[in-house]
Amino acid sequence: MKLWLAAAALAVASSFAQAAGTAITVYQDPNCGCCTGWVEHMRDAGFDVTAIKTADMASVKQELGVPPKLGSCHTGVVEATGQIIEGHVPANAVNKLLADSSVKGVSAPGMPLNAPGMGELDGNLVTVDFNGKPFSKD
Repeated sequence: MKLWLAAAALAVASSFAQAAGTAITVYQDPNCGCCTGWVEHMRDAGFDVTAIKTADMASVKQELGVPPKLGSCHTGVVEATGQIIEGHVPANAVNKLLADSSVKGVSAPGMPLNAPGMGELDGNLVTVDFNGKPFSKD
């Protein structure tokens, strides 16, 4: 039991360590409250998030190469790598993204109710990479 607790503590600590100081710029609609909830989730996980409010999200997504079928309400860019985070992707999945520089971006398409900023994670949220393949389940 003690070994399991130590392993769990180490996993949580390494997740925060990876996020610490990672700068993300997120573009969001100025009228969207769930986007603000996702930004708070990411900040709570140790990310350094700068939110830019814009009414022209379609242009942002097109410029960043977000596949239209994977779109959501906000788009984040990891400053150090240029990787894209589309929508309500959990911090755990973002850490997984950061660990694999070959992945251009990940998405939680649409506005899933079991995602950060929308509701509670329930273990059933599937995020996908920009090829539409399952990337993580949180």
